[in-house]
Amino acid sequence: MTAPTFTLEMASVLIVTALTVVFFVTEWLRVDVVAIVVMVILPIMGHVSGPEAFSGLSSTAVLSIIAVIIMGRGLDHSGVVNRLVNPLMRLAGSSRTRCIALLSGTIAIISSFMQNVGAAALFLPAIKRLSVAANIPLGQLLMPIGFAAILGGTVTLVGSSPLIMLNDLLTPFQLAPFNLFDVTPIGLLLVGTGIAYFLVLGRKVLPGTRDAGSERPPSSNPVQFYPELGNLYELRYPRGSGPALQVVNLCDPLNVHTVALSPDGGHDKIIPPDRDMAIPSGSVFAVYGTRDHVQSACGTFGFELQDDLDVFANDLSLEQAGVVEAIISPRSTFVGRSLSSIRFRHNYHMAPLAVSRGDHPVYTGLGHLVLEAGDIILMHAAWKRFSAMRPQRDLLFAQPMDREIIQPEKAGLAIACFAMATILVMFSGLPLAVCLMAGAAGMIVTGVLDIDEAYRGVDWRTVFLLAGLIPLGIAMQKTGAATYLATKLLAAVGTPSPGLLFFILGAVSTIVTLVVSNVGATVLLVPLAVDMANSTGADPRLAALTVALAASNSFLLPTHQVNALYMGPGGYTSRDFIKAGLPLTIVFLIVLTLCMTILY
Repeated sequence: MTAPTFTLEMASVLIVTALTVVFFVTEWLRVDVVAIVVMVILPIMGHVSGPEAFSGLSSTAVLSIIAVIIMGRGLDHSGVVNRLVNPLMRLAGSSRTRCIALLSGTIAIISSFMQNVGAAALFLPAIKRLSVAANIPLGQLLMPIGFAAILGGTVTLVGSSPLIMLNDLLTPFQLAPFNLFDVTPIGLLLVGTGIAYFLVLGRKVLPGTRDAGSERPPSSNPVQFYPELGNLYELRYPRGSGPALQVVNLCDPLNVHTVALSPDGGHDKIIPPDRDMAIPSGSVFAVYGTRDHVQSACGTFGFELQDDLDVFANDLSLEQAGVVEAIISPRSTFVGRSLSSIRFRHNYHMAPLAVSRGDHPVYTGLGHLVLEAGDIILMHAAWKRFSAMRPQRDLLFAQPMDREIIQPEKAGLAIACFAMATILVMFSGLPLAVCLMAGAAGMIVTGVLDIDEAYRGVDWRTVFLLAGLIPLGIAMQKTGAATYLATKLLAAVGTPSPGLLFFILGAVSTIVTLVVSNVGATVLLVPLAVDMANSTGADPRLAALTVALAASNSFLLPTHQVNALYMGPGGYTSRDFIKAGLPLTIVFLIVLTLCMTILY
């Protein structure tokens, strides 16, 4: 293994690479700005051509990320992700430890059979909502889950691009190919180690409360400013318990506001019911009220108080509905009229909970209260009802109406488009980006998303970060700088024992993967690893496998696609990745080396 002659071109590329890493670590410039500067400098220096400099913007990796982000948004928009994640969220509750364990384990399993960035993009919206609902900083969740997605790529031979390519790279050496699940024991051990690492040390290595990705702080919930309103409860009215009541019988005398009703116990749902609508025995209904008021109503009428939402768990979830404040504008058609005369619940499908005039909120007798300009109405409804009401300008909403509107009726179309993309990836032989973009385009054409929603879903910081690093990898390979570095590093160790060789190969692969794509690092290093294993008496198949697995040891910098995707929403800096990723990188290498040594 003779190293190529060191040239001035190699030196200049290595200097650019070193400066890129320095800027990533110090963050004197934003990482995406650094990547754009690198994209421009390399052709000026003559290391890549003009088309190569911007090839990252049309690369399979970047276009695949855009496509999976759009498909992930479509699956979330149609409620598919909720159905998958909601059971996990209920199990996790507000426990940070359970959230990390359950979501990391799930995403690792999914990413073992699909592109890990696809799994990461799929889960991102749901993790954001979980962060808000459980009051856990998003930065405490995204990095562990993202790292688990990367580690999940080591569980099967189709979990990551380096492992997919491995058998093809072994063919010229007449080495036996690996089977689909040959790597599974090692991958599961690596996944388990990564999850355990964050469960034990997460609070020490993860950023604290700094969080750029939370949709809104918990304090934005207006209910907290209405102490007599309380919380949301679900009640059952047992059959034969008493006569039919009306919604108004709870609102005015007891300050218990009915926001949803199912007269037949769960089949038909009315959200919200009119004030004069009957609540028959055998019905299930959801109310807002303090616990004392709700328990008083239960004692008076024989209601059964449920511990959690059951019948209305999905309809009244934070993804579907919520409470907002709105101000009566001076030109509103509501001025001088009562809510009953407007038929507010019936016409607008919103349940008023309180009206605030000055500093005095009114909770009861709302139906007959004559509205004035400047009155503030607190109301509960589905987010889509608020969005439909906003353009009419009768109400000026006090909160931004930027909630994602979940449309479960489009779940079938979203799943069909995702399934089409998956089938194309597995059986068509078309480029990965074409298959995934077909699924994304299908979601737009079928109306799961409109084109503007698709554009808004793409994190362009991620796109330019990756697009700027791809030409750097091209320059490293064209000038021979990557081969020179790898050969020198491997030659410097002499004739190591098999265990030491596996550790060195893993470490070199980890370093090279920081500046060259994981595929490029694997293609570059597998032949060198096989030659070195043959010269030292180690198993060449295990040496090649070590390189392919270590290409997933990408935790030190936000250069991996998953890290780049989660960096913006999580509010992470490069130093956050170094702080959390350096110990895990070392642990990964130790576990990988031990596994290979045992197999040897």
